[in-house]
Amino acid sequence: MMTRQGLFIRWLLGWVMMGVFGLFNPGIAATTSSSTADHTKFKELQQTFSSGQEVTRACLACHTEAAKQVMKTQHWTWNSLNPNTGQMVGKKTLVNNFCIGIASNYPDCTSCHIGYGWKDKTFDFTAEENVDCLACHDSSGTYRKPSGLAGHPVYKEMEFPPGSGEVLRPVDLTKVAQQVGKSSRYTCGACHYYGGHGNGVKHGDLDTSLEAPDKEVDVHMDALGLDFSCATCHMTTGHQIPGSRFQMSVMRAGPLLRGMLDKRNPATCESCHGNSPHTAQTMVRMKPLPGFTKVAMAAMVNRHGEKIACQTCHIPAMARGGVATKMLWDWSAAGKMGPDGKPMVKKDAKGHVIYDSRKGAFTLAENVVPEYVWFNGEVKYTLLGDKIEKGEGYVPINRFGGSPNDGKSRIWPVKVYRGIQPYDPINSTLVIPNIHEGDDPSSYSVGFNWEKSIAKGMAEVGAPFSGKVDFIKTEMLWPITHMVAPKEKTLACTECHNQYGAFSEGRMKNVPGLKKGRLFRLAP
Repeated sequence: MMTRQGLFIRWLLGWVMMGVFGLFNPGIAATTSSSTADHTKFKELQQTFSSGQEVTRACLACHTEAAKQVMKTQHWTWNSLNPNTGQMVGKKTLVNNFCIGIASNYPDCTSCHIGYGWKDKTFDFTAEENVDCLACHDSSGTYRKPSGLAGHPVYKEMEFPPGSGEVLRPVDLTKVAQQVGKSSRYTCGACHYYGGHGNGVKHGDLDTSLEAPDKEVDVHMDALGLDFSCATCHMTTGHQIPGSRFQMSVMRAGPLLRGMLDKRNPATCESCHGNSPHTAQTMVRMKPLPGFTKVAMAAMVNRHGEKIACQTCHIPAMARGGVATKMLWDWSAAGKMGPDGKPMVKKDAKGHVIYDSRKGAFTLAENVVPEYVWFNGEVKYTLLGDKIEKGEGYVPINRFGGSPNDGKSRIWPVKVYRGIQPYDPINSTLVIPNIHEGDDPSSYSVGFNWEKSIAKGMAEVGAPFSGKVDFIKTEMLWPITHMVAPKEKTLACTECHNQYGAFSEGRMKNVPGLKKGRLFRLAP
């Protein structure tokens, strides 16, 4: 594991290597010496830009079809129809148990939209100039879109939030526009590392430790090794980025050669490694069972892949890069004030925020062992308006389909994100509160009144609200697929099987459908 100082040193070293030795570092900087275009020479970009839309208009003068392509993607619509469940899913529609929902909170949430100006439900999704090219293609490292500005960068020096004393400096749009390139771990991570309004909050396997990771954190993205960018796996065509968590590929389908005319998802382990990646030479942690040769042992482990996702063995823990992930968000604890009667923030010994008057209490953790479930790729969500019932357990925000006997499931590692969030006890539904940190008195962050906050949020989406508020325990599953460990750090047999091969102990003990009795005796 690396400290934040160590991560910075590796990040800096990547830039030095690229600048001094002319090496291409796709994970940090996307511009290469082999590029066929020098954007500093384009007359369209040799001007002073006063807004992001002006930059986009200049981009579209050459890249005439780019905005049209972007507008067909989930990154633009934040909405799509799941053909398996018939549900409309995406950030625009779904309720979660961290930031809860975007309705009435647009200026905060849409800082991670690849567009400009989505401040309310009247946003024009058809205006090509609203597409933000720089969010994905900046290679200067200077482009930022602060929360609260509805997807805009800072155009002029400003104090934000008002009264905070924090001064934001404007982005040099000309400089950024002239230094565009391929997407990178940095540009993708500017949003995906910060899902849930903070570093490592939502995903257990995506945080800023992946900007310049070492081999121990991710063997593929190792900044001084293979140095994969996100697009190395999520290979994009026409701005369509494969690998959506809303329509996951979980079963084995064999290798996929780059350039094949195939609609399969290339962002799977098998696309590169095939269905039989283990050999006698690669089985560094596996001692052969009595009577097994190394070759036979490798063949048996390959057969494990029929029922066990690669990630289950090759990602032994999440949040391994020195950034804690949030495991519990308790909104019911919000509203407590400091001794001066003003909102307060509390931090633990490591500097993690564990309480915020505006948001509630948090539990964070590092090096977290995932939970394991049978998963066949089907995910069904509890939507706004679906009836829920408060009880002793957790209400599922999403449900992963799968069983040991359906012939299409494998055991997957997941982060289980738990929350305590407001709901309507009369209508028995989840709710969306207005929590935008602006100056709207109906916002909980301003007025600290749940009834007013929820009334505003539910009115925004045209959903009924009884006026009564209670809190309910919820949980949400997130598949773990990043932070792949080196082969020396993969799971050993004994972490799932006991000495007789049974699953009565270890990581798989709570997974249904596995034999709990004796199977064999592991080698001493």
